[in-house]
Amino acid sequence: MSKSARLLPWVAATLLLGACATPQSRIDRNPDTFQSLTSEQQALVKQGKVAIGFSEAAVKLALGEPQRVIQRTDEKGKSIVWRYVDFDNGAAGGAVGGFYGANYFPGFAGYGAFGRPIGFYNGFYGPGVTTIYTGSGAEHERLRVVFVDGKVTAIDESIK
Repeated sequence: MSKSARLLPWVAATLLLGACATPQSRIDRNPDTFQSLTSEQQALVKQGKVAIGFSEAAVKLALGEPQRVIQRTDEKGKSIVWRYVDFDNGAAGGAVGGFYGANYFPGFAGYGAFGRPIGFYNGFYGPGVTTIYTGSGAEHERLRVVFVDGKVTAIDESIK
């Protein structure tokens, strides 16, 4: 097995753990930013919450990097909107490495883009790699944070 092939699982695990950062881990990496916040803001950041008046740095401590950033222009001027979204990966349960269908080779499975299971496909033209698609991959916005001049002016949360 090549050295790069042996490192691949460790790289994937590192990226996955980085994507799952908690407010505390972000605070630990940015203690000066955290100390610059008021005690009320610090309490909210520790809970992973934001409030009107937060700076961009405070929002990043509480929520992490946004998945989408857009610029909005309306009659009041320009604002920046950070969107935090979840993706429908369609995970249907089932065991990784299990048997997904008649043409699915059960000896290998993993997860590809957006958490979709992948494995070897033994179709008419011989073995190859395919994606077993089980969901829509649709975005579901859970939170939208609006900034004007670098400060939070509005927060939209999904409630249903």
